Amino acid sequence: MSNPAEKPEVVALPAGPQVAAPVNSRRVAAQRVREARDRLTSTSGTRPAFDAELLRQYAQTRISASYVVMLLVVATGVLFGLWMKPIVAGAWTLGILCVHVAIIRSCARFLAEPTSVAVTRKWRTRFVLLDLLYGLCWTAILIHPAGRDLASNTLMMFLMMLVIAVSSMLAASLPIAALAATVPVTVGIALDLVLNGAFDNYVLALLALAAEGYFALLAHRLHSTTLATLEARAEKDALIGELEQAKAISDEARHRAESANVAKSRFLAQMSHELRTPLNAILGFSEVMKSEIFGAHAVPVYKEYSADIHNSGVHLLNLINEILDLSRIEAGRYELNEEAVALVHVVADCHHLLKLRASSRGITIHEVFEHGMPRIWGDERAIRQVVLNLLSNSIKFTPQGGEIWLKVGWTASGGQYLSVKDTGSGIAEDEIPVVLASFGQGSNSIKSAEQGAGLGLPIAKSLIDMHGGTFTLKSKLRIGTEVIVTLPPERVMSALAPMAEESPPMQPEPVEPAMSGDRKRVRRKSIMSAGTGL
Repeated sequence: MSNPAEKPEVVALPAGPQVAAPVNSRRVAAQRVREARDRLTSTSGTRPAFDAELLRQYAQTRISASYVVMLLVVATGVLFGLWMKPIVAGAWTLGILCVHVAIIRSCARFLAEPTSVAVTRKWRTRFVLLDLLYGLCWTAILIHPAGRDLASNTLMMFLMMLVIAVSSMLAASLPIAALAATVPVTVGIALDLVLNGAFDNYVLALLALAAEGYFALLAHRLHSTTLATLEARAEKDALIGELEQAKAISDEARHRAESANVAKSRFLAQMSHELRTPLNAILGFSEVMKSEIFGAHAVPVYKEYSADIHNSGVHLLNLINEILDLSRIEAGRYELNEEAVALVHVVADCHHLLKLRASSRGITIHEVFEHGMPRIWGDERAIRQVVLNLLSNSIKFTPQGGEIWLKVGWTASGGQYLSVKDTGSGIAEDEIPVVLASFGQGSNSIKSAEQGAGLGLPIAKSLIDMHGGTFTLKSKLRIGTEVIVTLPPERVMSALAPMAEESPPMQPEPVEPAMSGDRKRVRRKSIMSAGTGL
């Protein structure tokens, strides 16, 4: 005989991370693929959209600083006009101004055209060439006075650093253009100084190269900062797009859920009517047959069958009522008919109703009520339904000879509480969320002979939530279960203390004006005797 196979061990894994991890990995993988594709199609190693944005910022910066550059060119031309021939300085000024105007017009035309990958590449090359021509123009004027004396070389270095600084700042969004505008100036001046052979010129040449490296590094850092800003803005836009898409999906899901809820409500309303109509006939006729109103049954078993039919019909009617109550609560259509309710009296009445059922099972119910508790403001029907559900569950799952404690008292915050504690089989800790959900049943409930629909606790919790209270369930296997329901202090109707001062009269006392004695006697006569001469 073969041995039975061992039961495999089932390990419960968390569901949240397993769902979230693939989503995050897919998002990261898609982002990496998109970035690699953008870098392959870009000329600068960044996204094509970033290339267009960087060129747009470059064009806007050159246009906004056009007057500053023109002022620098004119001031340099005037200075060198005093130093060299005015005709040469004027020709150089006119030529570099023409180059500057060409750059500004190119920037304006670029901003007016629609952006695309081909257009971005074309204008990028054009801007680099124009900046190279711009740098060559500055080289032609700055190397002219080199080698004369220390003062001229110092002035030349000052102008060179000023030109490099301005060009690097203006072309920071396009580092290649910044290098094209500044490298010719630096290299030309450094070579001119080195060819002169003096020690001071060597120092100035090194200083020129160092200045070029510094401003090139500064332009690169500015470009990196601008690129990081663009990436952050792109991520923000992408996140906003994902949020909008998620919102659209959630709105669509909400509309579908609302439609399904309306369809469910219509179905329940229709089915409740269709079920209650024949169910009333079943209950009525089965009660007539059970009570033997029209005569005794020929077979005594028919009376038992009639009682079973009636009990089953009552159970089905209660189930339909619970489903309808739960559907109204979930749809937000359950209205509370609030009034002054004595919680102790409601609990005592529910105990009286279910006392016979508990006695038949040998269960003892203890009452621990605090005296002198004021009324609360709530729906008596809802509170009564909560107490009946809790007490009936305790009776159902408490074994023969068990005990149940009903407690009503004050909470620490000034509210009132209700506690139902039993010595039943209890509920496992991991099954507590299950039994509090709609149609949820624990393992003990499934094994029990008196199974229900799993709606008692969810309905009770929802009704307490509507009152602004709390619903707490504590349970341990083979020890028992305790349900604590608390109502907030705002619903406690405290009695008002009597007033110390006397209340004013409802109507003011009549004040009679001073009259003569005869007129007083006339006014004191009875109305019934008026006109009789009495």
